[in-house]
Amino acid sequence: MQESQIATHEQAKVESESKYPIKLTGLLLFNGFVNTRQVDIPATPTVALLGTGSTGASVQQSILGFDARGPHLFGASSYADLRVDFDGRPGYSVANYSGYYSTNVSILRLRTVHAGLQWQHTNAYFSLDRPVFSPDAPSSLTAVAVPALAWSGNLWTWNPQAGVTQDIPVGSSHFVRLQGALIDVGDAPLSPVPAAAATAVIPPTGAEMSRWPGEEARIALLGSNLEEGTHIGVGGYFGPHLSPAGTRFDAWAATLDARLNLPARLQFTGAFYRGAALGGLGGGAYKDFGYAVDSDSSKYYFRPYDDVGGWSQLKEKFSERLEFNAAFGIDNVFAQELRPYAVPGGTMYQNLARTRTYTGNVIYRPSTYLLFSLEYRHLESNPVIGTPAESNIIGIAAGYKF
Repeated sequence: MQESQIATHEQAKVESESKYPIKLTGLLLFNGFVNTRQVDIPATPTVALLGTGSTGASVQQSILGFDARGPHLFGASSYADLRVDFDGRPGYSVANYSGYYSTNVSILRLRTVHAGLQWQHTNAYFSLDRPVFSPDAPSSLTAVAVPALAWSGNLWTWNPQAGVTQDIPVGSSHFVRLQGALIDVGDAPLSPVPAAAATAVIPPTGAEMSRWPGEEARIALLGSNLEEGTHIGVGGYFGPHLSPAGTRFDAWAATLDARLNLPARLQFTGAFYRGAALGGLGGGAYKDFGYAVDSDSSKYYFRPYDDVGGWSQLKEKFSERLEFNAAFGIDNVFAQELRPYAVPGGTMYQNLARTRTYTGNVIYRPSTYLLFSLEYRHLESNPVIGTPAESNIIGIAAGYKF
């Protein structure tokens, strides 16, 4: 009996070269969708366009990854994890940009990476993930490859970071969390490629051309449950940039985030931001700045766009198996700043000033590893010049988690 059990264990074990534990994990996800009007990407829409709708299905939002635990160092335990999906969409791109959330030439796409040293109350790490000042995300099974409310108030983009998190106990049931990190923010989708770097395989981003990293920080009050409990936090971001024309500008943001566990199994989650040049973080209506050249004087005009937005979600968790979610998000570039740089006859992305999304879904988990969802979204896109567009999106999802 022992020999049989050992043989079974050896067949099931995943072994790393370091001999430390490693666990495969993932989500096989099927999505069906109905878009009543035209959208930018049928399976994962974020912008409504003028045109007819579409219906289809996708499995490209499936996720594959691993979790690993390593040796102890300086009294800390080491860890690492990685996630990929299959939403690279070869041959398709919104615009010419090089952010880590962009499309690429293959279907396989890197999503997130984490590695670090974890002490009892301190974590030193590097990662490819959403910003530390935007820790929460709306719940959805139909918006996974591009998170729910992306470009509608959710600052979500995955960028390289290196930082430290310190939790300070306050009393017997609360913590103050201090976070600081350096971040390399990718370009906004509509950032032009420098002419001198047009022949390069991978041209440098505006942040990399500035030769200075971005800085981000957050301070938050947390409940006793550090992962899922109540918290409220404030954060900030500052990132020097250099435009392709040689103009220096600074991207910045001030943020507020909260998650509150309410009576009757209700939970409120939300985030708010005010900043400038936030296209590389998932805001700014896909843009960091506007520019124009006077044909008579050849004078160059340039301006980073101010931006304001945020999102909120109300969750009703009837049980561990069944939950309902309702959410709203908005991203709004100041129209008076965008209007002088609008492009007559240009694309929706070039002239987009505001995107709003209303969404609601039900998620059902009949077991730990099976998930089903039905979701409705209403997407509104408003250009500073041109005709507004909107689309209703109905999605279904079925997933197997392993």
